[in-house]
Amino acid sequence: MDIHFAPVPPPGCPAHDSGVRVPLHGPDFAANPHAYYDYARTYGPTAPVELAPGVDATLVTDYTAALNLLRDPAFRKDARRWRDLHSGKVPADSPVVPLLAYRPNCMFADGAEHRRLRQAVTDSMARIDSRRLAQITEHVSTYLIAQFGTRGSADLMADYTKQLPLLVFNELFGCPAQVGDRVLFGIAGMFDGVNAAESAQLLHGAVGELVALKREQPGDDVTSWLMEHEADLTDEEMVHQLSLLLGAGAEPLRNLIGNTLHRILTHDRGAYQDVRNAMNDTLWRNPPLANFAAHYPESDRIFAGQQVRAGQLMLVSFAAANAGMAQSEGHHAANRASLAWSAGPHACPSQGPATGITVTAVDNLLGQLPDINLAVPAHLLTWRPGPFHRALNTLPVAFSAIQAVGRPTAPVPPHHATAQAQRSAEEHRPGGPGRWSQFLAWLRG
Repeated sequence: MDIHFAPVPPPGCPAHDSGVRVPLHGPDFAANPHAYYDYARTYGPTAPVELAPGVDATLVTDYTAALNLLRDPAFRKDARRWRDLHSGKVPADSPVVPLLAYRPNCMFADGAEHRRLRQAVTDSMARIDSRRLAQITEHVSTYLIAQFGTRGSADLMADYTKQLPLLVFNELFGCPAQVGDRVLFGIAGMFDGVNAAESAQLLHGAVGELVALKREQPGDDVTSWLMEHEADLTDEEMVHQLSLLLGAGAEPLRNLIGNTLHRILTHDRGAYQDVRNAMNDTLWRNPPLANFAAHYPESDRIFAGQQVRAGQLMLVSFAAANAGMAQSEGHHAANRASLAWSAGPHACPSQGPATGITVTAVDNLLGQLPDINLAVPAHLLTWRPGPFHRALNTLPVAFSAIQAVGRPTAPVPPHHATAQAQRSAEEHRPGGPGRWSQFLAWLRG
């Protein structure tokens, strides 16, 4: 006689008791999200989840179902359709609301409006010269390595991956020093949860100044190209598209670089002579944006065998869908069919630049610090909590210290948390000489 056991939720999962929603928050989820995804898959292609206390959603965990949702125009992106938020069921101060609530940019647009805004972004990003991008990334990478290379140790998340995308983007978007410092400060505050509302206001103000400057003095940069596009974006539309590209682009890229370095440092180095293989494996097994792509059914309907209601929040689990596909069919590093870049009309418009930045950043770091290794056992590494990203708290490493040569370096930053927070505030404070100003001074010699 066959005996069938009911699936067991992960340790600490409230589904042990309620049998209802799988939580995608808290330290247990951050420590082992795939245990939660494995359990969520027992519900079928979709599962009821809780993103934060009081915030319910439906998570699509199946690869084929995810593709169907991402490509089906009956599922809309406009967050003003989010029924639970506008009925008052979702707390307005919930930590997940800022990333899900509507903004007038291409990520939250549908139909003809989305096509107009998205085409402007896609065409402008396509004008980035890959050789110039590699050169900018190498300059930024070398500058950051110079700050910690003489110590023989670093936290790659704080000292490298957090700062590199922002500095590269500032260059690509043509930010002058007085604007760029505030852009960095605003983005860092939004994602670090430090006065998020004030940080967002600061970012929008700085980007508004950038738009006004480029109206008067266009240049060879993404901001100017976006402004010149036939979509004829207004200043307000420019600010929202640029804020999306600068802010939403920086966090996933930071985590892609960090997770790729994590994969290389925790596996046989010989298996990843080509950084692209490590990056592709990371996209399959540890994507930087684990759960996102919020959609809302236009009307009540059946999806993947389940009834869904109009305005119901539905998210795609790129991590769970990729893992399920890898387990069922297998894959290798050359297979680039992972869902980490999303799919359909809202697929990431920056896949090419993000890939180029990641490969150059990791290659240059390993080239300059060839004996770099983890400074702690891999099992002691911890991950930032939250339902959306897959991001390390720290990535401590050790290596042979390099001798300081060439261009001047900024003062060596202290390691303890209080001093590092003070340094960050000093470097990125509005109106003061911040990290972007320091990099420009270093670059110009």
